[in-house]
Amino acid sequence: MKHLSIKFLATLTLMSLYAVTQAGPVVVVGSSSPISASGESDVVKAFLGKKKDLGGVSVVPIDQNEGTSARNDFYTNVVKKSEAQLKSYWSRLIFTGKGQAPQVVGGDAEVKNMVASNPNIIGYIDEGAVDGSVKIIYKP
Repeated sequence: MKHLSIKFLATLTLMSLYAVTQAGPVVVVGSSSPISASGESDVVKAFLGKKKDLGGVSVVPIDQNEGTSARNDFYTNVVKKSEAQLKSYWSRLIFTGKGQAPQVVGGDAEVKNMVASNPNIIGYIDEGAVDGSVKIIYKP
């Protein structure tokens, strides 16, 4: 009986560690931001420059560096664009003067600092990096 309990606890521990490592990206704002929960469509439009506000609050999206897992996961699974498609999309908009790609600020820590300092900035980070300085407005 004791042997089964140890196996069960070991299995639960491994499953929880797997869940933490597989957290995935979430869209965040500073904890004091008036922006509340948002839907996938509005978030995607904001990050593609097609929507300038969420819930009546003006937003400025920021990006992470190319190659970060949060960026790859966010654009692949939420926006549904590869890095090549994203570059092509922004090249067209910039060339025609119809848009500007989000500012790139680094990784999770830099995004958290930026959104915490400005209530209008939105960004994405890995869910495991969420702390009291930010609140989640969208989770896939």
